[in-house]
Amino acid sequence: MLLCLQKFTRGQRVDMIMADFDMVLNCWGPVEADYNTHGGLVLSRLFTEHPDTLTLFPKFAGIAAGDLSGNAAVAAHGATVLKKLGELLKAKGDHAAILKPLATTHAKQHKIALNNFKLITEIICKVMGEKAGLDGAGQEALRKVMGVVIADIDVTYKELGFAG
Repeated sequence: MLLCLQKFTRGQRVDMIMADFDMVLNCWGPVEADYNTHGGLVLSRLFTEHPDTLTLFPKFAGIAAGDLSGNAAVAAHGATVLKKLGELLKAKGDHAAILKPLATTHAKQHKIALNNFKLITEIICKVMGEKAGLDGAGQEALRKVMGVVIADIDVTYKELGFAG
């Protein structure tokens, strides 16, 4: 993501990225107002579009595919994911204190490959587009923001020796 921004000065890149955070945050209100509903939509859509990701959540293994979208535990975990994303968005790039522990548990305990963060990013873009009014430019902004977050997760993964 930052490779395409190298022709700009560091200050211009920071301004562009801050504008991306702001664009996403402008549509964050509906998500924040109902984390459970949006979180359930995100995870159930992730499991539907990428069924292999369900294996990354052993606590949902016994839930029938048709029951995932209405399951309270799935919605609660989705809410947790979106609350953490909200914290990261509001930090506007100053997220090391938030992200390092998350990256550490996702490397050491959960063994989550980086590609899965890219998959869920696309799902969040779709859900926010449908339910929170995030237009195409906003979805691209979210992809850029998540590109920064995922790159920072990768740094922690490498520090830990995890080939995520």
